[in-house]
Amino acid sequence: MSVTVYHNPKCSTSTKVVALLREAGHDPKVVEYLKTGWTREQLQDLTARSDTDLKGLLRKMGTPAEELGLLEADVSDDALLSAMVEHPILVNRPIVDGPKGVVLARPIEKALTVV
Repeated sequence: MSVTVYHNPKCSTSTKVVALLREAGHDPKVVEYLKTGWTREQLQDLTARSDTDLKGLLRKMGTPAEELGLLEADVSDDALLSAMVEHPILVNRPIVDGPKGVVLARPIEKALTVV
């Protein structure tokens, strides 16, 4: 099975994860999600196979999360999904999808746990 990295090339952590996987002998498929966007189904699948939920994937810094009310304790998964699809920057990165599961690779070494 291949390895996919949902990547933002402007993010140093994301760039380091791609390099780490390549140095470990993997040839990851790199998806620049700010260009391709997300679907609800894609985000639901990634979270279902990961060790986190949608709130765990929510990026707060440098995003409209607070203005959109997404930091409130009672925000629903449906509201998070809708916002993440509309504003791809709300999804934290890098997400690594490998044969052993899905992780938000922070710290970067977590990427190696799913390959």
